[in-house]
Amino acid sequence: MSEPSVPPPPSYNPPPPPPPAGPASGVSPNRSIMIVLSYLWILALIPLLVEKDDREVQWHAKHGLVLTVAEFILCIGYWIFSFVATHVLVFLGCALGLLSFLIWIGIIVLHVVCIIKGVNGQRLIIPGISQYADRF
Repeated sequence: MSEPSVPPPPSYNPPPPPPPAGPASGVSPNRSIMIVLSYLWILALIPLLVEKDDREVQWHAKHGLVLTVAEFILCIGYWIFSFVATHVLVFLGCALGLLSFLIWIGIIVLHVVCIIKGVNGQRLIIPGISQYADRF
């Protein structure tokens, strides 16, 4: 007698693996780079426009822009003061040049501190300036 033909067993196809877990919702994979850009004056517009889902990057970008505007106002005020002062008291030119240098060193140090704190997940609150970052 011949053996009855047995159909081959069905092939087993396991379900596809789940997609890899991405970053948590709203957290940018480029967070550190974007926070650094946030404190490089006008480059703060890049994280502000690109990383709309990451609230922390948005805050740092807004804070960087507010800081840039405050520094611009400070520079205009210094320019007006130095223009008037050097025309009234000519000998102040050298002292104002030194003051200008110290102001720029202070601004750069402030930006570096903001970058370091931002990359470490903290915020540097500057009285009188940081409150404006929350307003827009």
